Parts: sequence; C-alpha cells; structure tokens
Amino acid sequence: MEIALLSPLLVAVLFGALAAGLWVGFALILVGLVAMVAAAPAPPELVFATKVWGGLSVWDLTALPMFIWMGEILVRSRLSSDMFSGLAPFTARLPGRLLHVNVLGCALFAAVSGSSAATTATIGRMSLPELRARGYDDRMAIGTLAGSGTFGFLIPPSIILIVYGAATEQSIARLFLAGVVPGLMLAGLFGGYIMLWSLLNRARMPAEEPPTDRREAMRAAARLLPVVGLIVAVIGSIYAGIASPTEAAVIGVAGALILSWATGALSLTGLGDSLRAATVTTCMISFILAGAAFLTVAMGYTGIPRQLAAWIGEMGLSPFALLAILTLFFIVMGMFLDGISIVVLTVSIILPMVTAAGIDPIWFGIFLVLVVEMSQITPPVGFNLFVIQTITGRDIFTVARYALPFFLLLVLAVAILAVFPEIALWLPGTMLSR
Repeated sequence: MEIALLSPLLVAVLFGALAAGLWVGFALILVGLVAMVAAAPAPPELVFATKVWGGLSVWDLTALPMFIWMGEILVRSRLSSDMFSGLAPFTARLPGRLLHVNVLGCALFAAVSGSSAATTATIGRMSLPELRARGYDDRMAIGTLAGSGTFGFLIPPSIILIVYGAATEQSIARLFLAGVVPGLMLAGLFGGYIMLWSLLNRARMPAEEPPTDRREAMRAAARLLPVVGLIVAVIGSIYAGIASPTEAAVIGVAGALILSWATGALSLTGLGDSLRAATVTTCMISFILAGAAFLTVAMGYTGIPRQLAAWIGEMGLSPFALLAILTLFFIVMGMFLDGISIVVLTVSIILPMVTAAGIDPIWFGIFLVLVVEMSQITPPVGFNLFVIQTITGRDIFTVARYALPFFLLLVLAVAILAVFPEIALWLPGTMLSR
C-alpha cells in the first residue's frame, strides 16, 4: 500500500482504538498488525514474538519496578508530613511563604518517587488542607501543586526517563544526571513566580505568622535529613560510578524500607499493598513498551519514519524551528494521551530526524520530558488535573485555569533549555570526564 494512503489509515486505527476504550498497549499492537499486513512481507506473528521479547528483555528496565516500588513504599510512610513540617520554618520569611512548600516538597518527593501522579497526590493531600486552613489563596495553592507535581517526570529517578532510555538505547545514568539541573531550574522559576505574585498581590496573602525559634527550626531540619540522605544515596551512587541505575534502585528500596520501619509506618499490610501497586504499574508500563516495540518494527517496514525524516530534511528547518514544531505537536498529543504513551508512540519516528538535525539524544530526552510535563496539566487528559480534582472537588477545567501560569513557565523552561543546552548536558559530561 502507498505511504500516502497507509499513514492516514494507521492514524485512524490508532485513534479509533483509543476512542473505543482499548488499552494503549492493545491499541499499539493493533496498529502494528495493520501496518504489517498492509506493507510487510514478513509474518506478523513471528515479528511480534521476536520484538516483544527483545523490547522487554532489556537489562536497564530492571530499574523500573524497583523505583516504582520505592515510591509506593514512601507514599505509605510519614515522609510527606515530615517534609511539610520540615520545610515550613525555612519558607516562612520568603515572599509567598508556605506556597513554596508545594514547590520544594514536590521537588524532594519527586527525587524519591519517580512518578508525577504520586508526587501530586502525596504532597497535595498534605499541603492543600494546611494552606487552606491558614488562609492562602486557593488559586495559587492549587496552581503551585499542579505545576510542581510535574517534577516527578523530570527529577531523577524518573520512570519516564527509564522508558525513554530503554526505547532509544540511551544511557539511563546519563539521562538521570541530565535531569538534575533542569529540574532545579524549573523549581527556581516556579519559586520566582510565587515571590513575584505575592509581592504584587499582598492583599491576597494571609497575615504573617509568629517567627519560629531557632531550636524549633533545627528540629524541623532534622526531619528532612532522612529524605535528603535517600536522595544522596540514590543519585550520588550513580554520579560517583559506585552503582548502576538498577543497583541504585535497590539501594533506594532498601532505604525506603528502613525509613518506613524507623518511622513506624512499615506493616505487613502496607508492604503487601505497596508490592501490589508497584506490580500493577510495572505491568501497565511493560505492556505499553511491548506494544511500542512491535509498532516500531512495523513502522520500519512501512518506510513512514524514513519518508517523514526525509520530508522534514527537505524543508530545511533550523534546529530551533524543528523544536518549535515538535513542541506544538507534543502539546496537542498531550491533550489526549498520557506521558509514557506519548514517548513510546513517537520516539521511533521522531528520533531519526532529531539526530539528523544534530540534536543530542540525551538533551532531546530532557526536552521531551519537559514538554510531556505540560501534558500533565492540559485538559482533557491531564493526570495531575485528575488527581487534584479528586483531592479538591474542583472541576478539571478550573484546575487547569489555575495551573496556566505554570504551564507557561514550562514553555519558558523549554525555550531556555533550547538556547542553553549545556543546562542539561553539563552534569552528565562531568561524570564522563572522570
């Protein structure tokens, strides 16, 4: 079948399958089967068996269930409440005061959970009632949580970076390190916006609370030591070359179990629940990866990725123009698909034209994750919006409106990263130089 006819057929099959409520993994397999039958001389069943096994028997993917389990253990511990009480005294004198707890709490929890939805849910259940009780503006409290909850995708250990690394055969250790500085930059942008907003809207800020004495501040800081220690153990072991991402994930699980035991939050029921939740999430992601592996080879048989890359090359776009088009493309995709699905659906087609344009695939992974973060706070399919809707009872479009300034800050972060790529590439470069 001609590519001009096959391409719209495959798009129609994909969106038809998703609209019918088919699981993403099944939808990808169905599109791959249609592509194989229409354009490939090879038997689809043999290609399916070979590629699914090859796509899932990747050693780097062993880090995936361990990091997911680590996050599930910590969600059931007292970590979030300890972080809130530990951070509150240090933000009390900043413009915006406790609104910064959402940003800092999400950044810290993202560094030990790897999940955007888990970060939003855990910090939101702790911070929103507290901020509301103290008289903080509801729009800003919800907006800061919606935006900061996306840190779970970028700040390592990020589940989506593991998926991207496995799908593109890039170093997961380098991807983890590449996400550190952009994650800190994004937290800085959010914090700066909160300060500016609070200075321009003093009437909407609650009255200042009595200052915390030094002894209480020190006790609060001590509550942050366990989570900071866990972050240093996981990320520091990778940077120092002591552990691979998989070994660091094991260190993280062991640390999470010790923290939960030490705080009295570890029970046989909780341990069983965390294992069950981690297994369900891992199976869901693995199923999507299996479908994507089959679709990737099926698309290779059709020749669509080569034709698309050649077409983009003939347009003579500069790297910045290409990135601008891809940003718009991913934002639209994010309105209908979750982040992991976007990555596995597109990288096999997009990556050849990106590397042909001279763009570093490690840098592109961070760019992709930043853009996918926007999909978490764009309706109608924004996972963070659904989580916050459940917590607050507000409708999804109201939450999206509150999150709009942080969506725009994500766009600004993408632009800064495009102009200064070393923001993402400097830290992995220092690891390699050693």
